[in-house]
Amino acid sequence: MSQFVEQIRQVCALGAMQTVLAIPRAVPILHAGPGCGQKLWSALGEYHGYQGSGYTGGHSIPCTNSGEKEVIFGGDERLREVTANTLRVIDGDLYVILTGCTADIVGDDVGEVARRFQEQGKPVVYAETGGFKGTNFYGHERVLEAIIDQYLKPVAAAASASAVEPGLVNVWSVVPYQDAFWTGNLQAIGQLLQSIGLTPNIIFGPGGGVDALRRVPKAQFNLLLSPWVGLQTVHHLEQSFGTPYFHYPIFPIGPTETGRFLRQLADYAGIAGERVEAVIAEQEAHYYYYIERSADFLFESRSGLPGRFVTIADSFYALGITRFLIQDLGMLPEVQFITDDTPPEHQQAINGYFENIAEGVRPPVVFANDGGEVREALRAIRFRERPLILGSTWDRVSARELKGYSLSVSLPISERLVLSRAYAGYDGALRLTEDIYSVILSDYQ
Repeated sequence: MSQFVEQIRQVCALGAMQTVLAIPRAVPILHAGPGCGQKLWSALGEYHGYQGSGYTGGHSIPCTNSGEKEVIFGGDERLREVTANTLRVIDGDLYVILTGCTADIVGDDVGEVARRFQEQGKPVVYAETGGFKGTNFYGHERVLEAIIDQYLKPVAAAASASAVEPGLVNVWSVVPYQDAFWTGNLQAIGQLLQSIGLTPNIIFGPGGGVDALRRVPKAQFNLLLSPWVGLQTVHHLEQSFGTPYFHYPIFPIGPTETGRFLRQLADYAGIAGERVEAVIAEQEAHYYYYIERSADFLFESRSGLPGRFVTIADSFYALGITRFLIQDLGMLPEVQFITDDTPPEHQQAINGYFENIAEGVRPPVVFANDGGEVREALRAIRFRERPLILGSTWDRVSARELKGYSLSVSLPISERLVLSRAYAGYDGALRLTEDIYSVILSDYQ
């Protein structure tokens, strides 16, 4: 029997063009059929928080628009022509050729085309991201692998001083554009590192770019804040440059998880415990000032508030939000849906992260990237009170059927404009609390 997936929560591997666009002054060049780039940009950039097209995104992305001629006779010459013209008319620091399904199926020698430009001293790399190979999570890691192998290794080899900079930490976490809040979250994570004396090196978003890329081989260590996306990247960096990595699989939201993250990070980095405890105390005082000020509403006006919450999101957000709502806001979980098509080898570990969040509280976890499957599972649950559903715009329909409250936090988000909003750390937890209770209060207006 044939199967199909409703309401997908990711796009194909070519969606990694948005990873390139997240690096300031990096230019994607698509070797793909007409329409691929526009559809992917619409899904990740336009109708997902209205993140926009940026410097060379949207309709400005160079593309070979491969057709029948390129399928029959090969598309190498067309790619060579488009790449040369792109270098001529678009001012950039790094150019990344990304292949679509057609180029990968007919077997165009894209690597040879890229190498010809590299031999001329041009900053051109390539990544094979045919859509049939996986999701944009897969494509994201292929792009980073290509940059490491084809751009960073030559740069590091040519550098006269490539010694490790103590305290410099490469930050790898959310997938840009897949997470609509990626710029704010990365900046918040960077501020947490700075607060305990580390120097964050973030290649994506404001302040990033090629200069940050060039510093990657000099880092004291790599920080991976993600359950599983990014593991291949930090492993590859360890093999390429001998840089160790610290893996914290849970997105830190709220005082409990953020404090735990900072203590473990500081211990790994060899930072004195007294300094970290002082930072945590200061940040918690700031956080609890606002929570205590609202305590009469949060804890005394419970009639009409959600009885249980459900997350329908990537493992990154499902874990972080679930732990925050249980540990710090005292909410009770119902089933948690993880929609990032988690590879089977990582599912057991992610299940483990949902255990022991609080005594006697262990939310059931379902791995499902099919919106139809999620919808049917929700209909089968008998909620005694109105549930809080933290999912996507698509899940607002289920929330209405269940008379629940809905807040969109995962792809697609088409009813919110996202600029610099962040949910990471202490301030991020305050923003998430504001958003949740604003949804609830607006229901009574």
